[in-house]
Amino acid sequence: MCPRLIFATRNSHKLKELELILTSVWKEFPSDLLATMSDFGIADPVEDGVSFAENALLKARAVCQETGISAVADDSGLCVDILGGAPGIFSARWSGDHGNDRANLDLLLAQLSDVPPRHRQASFVCAAAVVFPSGEEYVEMGQLSGTLLSEPQGEGGFGYDPIFLPSGCDVTTAQMSPSEKNAMSHRGIALRALAPRLLQAFQ
Repeated sequence: MCPRLIFATRNSHKLKELELILTSVWKEFPSDLLATMSDFGIADPVEDGVSFAENALLKARAVCQETGISAVADDSGLCVDILGGAPGIFSARWSGDHGNDRANLDLLLAQLSDVPPRHRQASFVCAAAVVFPSGEEYVEMGQLSGTLLSEPQGEGGFGYDPIFLPSGCDVTTAQMSPSEKNAMSHRGIALRALAPRLLQAFQ
């Protein structure tokens, strides 16, 4: 059966997160009609935008144009106040090695080694975009604020989750269950806001 929506990612964590969100909106969501770039052998789109929203749209447009199928993409990252918003759109390749979570985390911790807890404010930011073959495009944003710990805590999640302590919480996003994290995460916020548009692909 031909997929109706392609998620422009190779990240299985993100795919599962999107499935959970769409299932929460539509109990009988046909997950077998949701695919990823890997299912189509699509090369990674160039992310040369200057914002999360631009990069999300670039990825969704590229996949939609190549397949003729509706595409959703997200671009997200960690914005640290004392670093002027960095790593920002470069979060996944902060260490120079794209997708190396541990190297990115270690570099950021080294950069913040002399920064006291009261100055470790940061936010996870996500832009989620969907592009339809008709040319329609929609973008939604999500943000989760918190502080950064000096040592990783928790085995769940990915990326910078082990050091991110959301405001008002006593555990990191890496210590939360997937459902707990999705309920408050930047990506969850953005994708839930976009969900009504995403469901158009299945109608």
